[in-house]
Amino acid sequence: QVRLVESGGGSVQSGGSLRLSCAVTGNGLRRYCLGWFRQPPGKERQGVATIDTAGPSNLADSVKGRFTISHDYTKNTAYLQMNSLNIEDTAMYYCAARLWAPGYSGSWCSPFSAADFGYWGQGTQVTVSS
Repeated sequence: QVRLVESGGGSVQSGGSLRLSCAVTGNGLRRYCLGWFRQPPGKERQGVATIDTAGPSNLADSVKGRFTISHDYTKNTAYLQMNSLNIEDTAMYYCAARLWAPGYSGSWCSPFSAADFGYWGQGTQVTVSS
């Protein structure tokens, strides 16, 4: 069983920064894909960023240049550093994990497809005000 716990959400003014954390626990964790998704009020869930614990990461076009995803293997914790926040970034943010399996292609962690992620955290709210 894999468990994810997000933290770091809150309220911030436009132009501000927040760092979200996602602690991942579970037996036998090795390689996995950690994704950050968000769901703005009244809208569908969106992919924000993914990172393969083996290294490669991806960012959605809407956050490139502002957000950074990283992973600390020693702590099994992923981070989403969010800078230059704007009102459109207001959403519930979720982290999710997809375990690696033999046969996956090299781009297995690239797509922002929520259906591919089997484990989810409870979410943390980010509110950006003007």
